[in-house]
Amino acid sequence: MADGGGEEVQVVTLGGKGSSLSSSSVNAIAAGQARLRIDSSALDRLTTQSSPPESLKTCRIPIPETLTPIECRASLVVLLNKLLRHPNPSKIRTVLPNLIADALDSGSGAATSFASVEVTDEEELVVQNSCAELYGVSAIIDHEAAALATVVDAVAALSCEALKGNDAAFNSTDSGDGHVDKDEIGVASDMKLLLSGSKMAGKNPIKAISKIPEVHGGLRQFVKSVHSMTRVKLNSSVKAVDGGEREAVAAKLQPLPALRNVGASSLSRAKLNVEAVGIESSRTGLLTLFEEKCPTDADLKNAAKLVSDLLFEEDYPAFVHALNGLLETVWTIVSWEVVTAFVVLEGGDLEGGTTGEVNGGDKPVDKKSEKKKKKAVLGKGTSLTVQLIKEWLQRKEGVASDGQTVLEKWVKDVLLFFNHKRPQFGELVTKIKGIVESNESRRLPKLPKGTRDFSKEQMTIREKAFSIIADVFKRHGATALDTPVFELRETLMGKYGEDSKLVYDLADQGGELCSLRYDLTVPFARYVAMNGITSFKRYQIAKVYRRDNPAKGRYREFYQCDFDIAGQYEEMGPDFEVIKILTELLNELDIGDYEVKLNHRKLLDGMLEICGVPPEKFRTICSSIDKLDKQSFEQVKKEMVEEKGLSAETADKIGTFVKERGSPKELLLKLKQEGSEFLLNASSKRALDELDILFEALDRSKCISKVVFDLSLARGLDYYTGVIYEAVFKGTTQVGSIAAGGRYDNLIGMFGTKQVPAVGVSLGIERVFAIMEQVQKDRNQIVRPTETQVQLSILGDKSKLPLAAELAGELWDSRVKAEYILNKRSDKHMARAKESKVPWMVLVGDKELESGTVKLKNMEANAEEEVPRATFVQELQRRLKE
Repeated sequence: MADGGGEEVQVVTLGGKGSSLSSSSVNAIAAGQARLRIDSSALDRLTTQSSPPESLKTCRIPIPETLTPIECRASLVVLLNKLLRHPNPSKIRTVLPNLIADALDSGSGAATSFASVEVTDEEELVVQNSCAELYGVSAIIDHEAAALATVVDAVAALSCEALKGNDAAFNSTDSGDGHVDKDEIGVASDMKLLLSGSKMAGKNPIKAISKIPEVHGGLRQFVKSVHSMTRVKLNSSVKAVDGGEREAVAAKLQPLPALRNVGASSLSRAKLNVEAVGIESSRTGLLTLFEEKCPTDADLKNAAKLVSDLLFEEDYPAFVHALNGLLETVWTIVSWEVVTAFVVLEGGDLEGGTTGEVNGGDKPVDKKSEKKKKKAVLGKGTSLTVQLIKEWLQRKEGVASDGQTVLEKWVKDVLLFFNHKRPQFGELVTKIKGIVESNESRRLPKLPKGTRDFSKEQMTIREKAFSIIADVFKRHGATALDTPVFELRETLMGKYGEDSKLVYDLADQGGELCSLRYDLTVPFARYVAMNGITSFKRYQIAKVYRRDNPAKGRYREFYQCDFDIAGQYEEMGPDFEVIKILTELLNELDIGDYEVKLNHRKLLDGMLEICGVPPEKFRTICSSIDKLDKQSFEQVKKEMVEEKGLSAETADKIGTFVKERGSPKELLLKLKQEGSEFLLNASSKRALDELDILFEALDRSKCISKVVFDLSLARGLDYYTGVIYEAVFKGTTQVGSIAAGGRYDNLIGMFGTKQVPAVGVSLGIERVFAIMEQVQKDRNQIVRPTETQVQLSILGDKSKLPLAAELAGELWDSRVKAEYILNKRSDKHMARAKESKVPWMVLVGDKELESGTVKLKNMEANAEEEVPRATFVQELQRRLKE
């Protein structure tokens, strides 16, 4: 539909079947940017019958006079929609909706227009209980806060470049552990995209910049809260009884600190921008305008305090009005931040000249200053934002009015461009959204929670660790085994106790019921039983999957490095060797100090029997005891008593035992002393005898110093039957258990007819990697992601590719680790060599081609020498061996 000026005007239709009212539509109608139309089908549903005069009553629509005209109109739009959406439309006459629609289309809509409206009882109920004054203003807040959340990131990115602020805070990523604020990560990601390629963002530590993800993330949360409430309430029917609707609206709008923080942060950056203006005359002029027109800290504080006070007083109409006013204040501040940042970045054009010259006139260009300006490379997103502003200024180009300086006109025009009340402002918001969303990396998929990618530097550390681990396993005669990443569900179920709920089940697609493997031990047991193996020493390094809650050091997909010995051997021989292997692994990985906590499952069973725990509760009580490394005994006791049905006395007796911890031989001697309850129990006595043999073997192999005998160690898995152990890192990096294992004599027999005893250990390599990365960081060790020994540098263009192929082929055929580079500029070759920390370079240019030589460069010694082309490979090999 077109108005008299020929411009296309949006038409919003209410009451249509399946239609819904949005905050944007409410705002557009209220601001006079859209025409209202009632769907004919909605009017058909209403009654056209006149009511007897005696059944009508005079009613005033409860819209406070304190609301602005736009807020009043928004409230009437909501009331009209509530009338049209009445669950029993035959009880609503057409006269009232038509009256409201006419008022809105005529451009009025103030509350005074309806001082004496005659309504029926049903209509009065809708009018009084609609909360239209709250939902109408909330719709405006929803619309404008959503626009602010989009614009404020682009504005802050301009300030980041204007102030050469440190953009390190925008490198935050989702670690996959489930303990990150998604909105903060989203802001950081958008800021990074806006600043991508920028040479202006620097290293200045500015709090108002480093806090952008946190502050703007809070705004996004506020916007989501308001939108989720408004979207529903605009289209719900009116309740017959007021059930706390107003309080519910206030609760959703309550997180006003988010708005205040955005305003305070933006104002702080705007002040710094003013100080950063390079031209003194421009800085002085801008400061005068800024102090005169921009809201102050006090203005922002007072606006926020008014909102808080009205909420406390439960004056909800005044509360939403004041909140909209606070939003208006924040918008004004953000607009001034745009102005100040833009003047810093582009203010060189303000020095002298007329308005036309500022906006692209014929002012002579100083080549030196132009060259300097070209070096100021903005980010891909911010450069587009600046271009939008420049295009607007060019459209507004003209002579300044009397008494108006060039700077004043520029400020006025930029403020107008970012005036959110401007009819075409929505186009600017859409363009800014497009700047971020059009970036290709924005559309790339995200990682699932609890998973990670690994960079080339991280992979270097991982491959080194895997190599060390495999070498230790092979040293002890193990052979490699690989099993499917998923197993039949029946294979995995019933093997993990309370942790069985963490097994990932695959969707049933009409075939077998399968699950992702939870560990490598159960698949190993299944393999041994299925193939009738009676003796096997194997290792496996592979990924496992757990449907756990991601946390620091806890992932849903991770590697395990397992070593197991299955078969009949001398008593405690395999147990000793597995623990010895564990200490060798941790020593050779060079992670620092650690300890191996050790206990025996039969000793635990004996202890529980001595304490009076029923045998059927042994496993579940062991699961509780296993939590003592993370929880206090009082917390564990509460679980055992309240959830698992033990008496407090029994739990306390368990507590006296599980506190025992110390040197293996010393604590063993204490537990075996005359009169010990453990010696009177068959299960615990057998365990003590086995531990006596084990500790002696560990002592003779010189690894017992790393072992701690700890009666609180329980290991929650059901399949353990003998010795159990767990390695814990004792350094500053808190990662929890880094390895664990034990004896499981009955697991293999679950899958076959023959029992094959076994014992093993599993290294939690992901946590070990975290420690290794921190150790390298603490030691300032630099990781080389490649093993390249030689960089073959061909000085030339693509026409020299055959030469590069010939020389590189000779190096590769001689098993030399080499890369080749084609480039005309020698500095590019040197930069690449230094970046990759390659020890040797082979340089070949036109001079070397003519003389039949190549130039060898030792990067560490910074020494060069020429050698014959025919023997350069042999010469390199000799030097690499030195």
